[in-house]
Amino acid sequence: MELVTTFAAARHLASGVVGLVPTMGFLHEGHLALADAARPAADTVVMSLFVNPLQFGEGEDLASYPRDLARDAALATTAGVDVLFAPPLDEMYPDGTVTTVRVAGLTERMEGRERPGHFEGVATIVAKLFAGVKPDLAFFGRKDAQQLAVVTRMAADLSFPVECVGVPTVRDADGLALSSRNTYLDGDDRRRALALGAGLMTAADAAEQGERDGATLEGLVTAALTAAGVAADYVELVSRGSVARLDRLDRDAFLAVAARVGPARLIDNVHFDVGPGGEVSADRGVRLGSPSALAPGRAP
Repeated sequence: MELVTTFAAARHLASGVVGLVPTMGFLHEGHLALADAARPAADTVVMSLFVNPLQFGEGEDLASYPRDLARDAALATTAGVDVLFAPPLDEMYPDGTVTTVRVAGLTERMEGRERPGHFEGVATIVAKLFAGVKPDLAFFGRKDAQQLAVVTRMAADLSFPVECVGVPTVRDADGLALSSRNTYLDGDDRRRALALGAGLMTAADAAEQGERDGATLEGLVTAALTAAGVAADYVELVSRGSVARLDRLDRDAFLAVAARVGPARLIDNVHFDVGPGGEVSADRGVRLGSPSALAPGRAP
């Protein structure tokens, strides 16, 4: 694997079909699953590693966000990444930033409502990666479902010749969706955080058994959070492509939840595929058979 710090070096090393795996580092099995998806589809797998200040709001955890380049490089090598692109700030934002990208319509609700400016930062950095690395494929986790919808629409609207590929959420052995912010959790907070995934799994079961009312499905998640003493920022059933609120589960959708548990703000979701006859299948993600590197006591 080659570690590079400039767009020019990344492009020089990339050949054939290029698969991009964008990350903010402090890698875990969820990121490695993106590399696993990229390897058979691409001749060159480029993983980017950059903690993007534009997608952090005032008072958020930019300064404390976990970083460990040596650890990430070792994991990326094991995962079969060909090029690790870890640029400094001045490579990504030379001479400051005056141009940003906004995807209207998809970014005003849920995460966009709770974190103003967040998706403008996401769309801007992904557009820069698409322009600078020139990938043919880009791999994103389905855990960040609204982000996946935003970057897919942005790529289409701006005519980037790249296909955005969604990869199922990876869950820890206890069911918690993997996130670098899980390192903030321990003890009772970790146990309470399990309510997000547990509520979504209950809603997934109900949907596959015939429940179609959006408020009912949302209520199952809210009930699980309430039982654990967790207050949600939101619980919403939305259309997968437009992120518009759905009263009924009658098209491809995802049920999303966000909540603060102790020092961590967590998000999770379950995706629903709706067949031609109205039948529903849920993508619950992939659950690890043993604790992840981010489980309590195992974080480096």
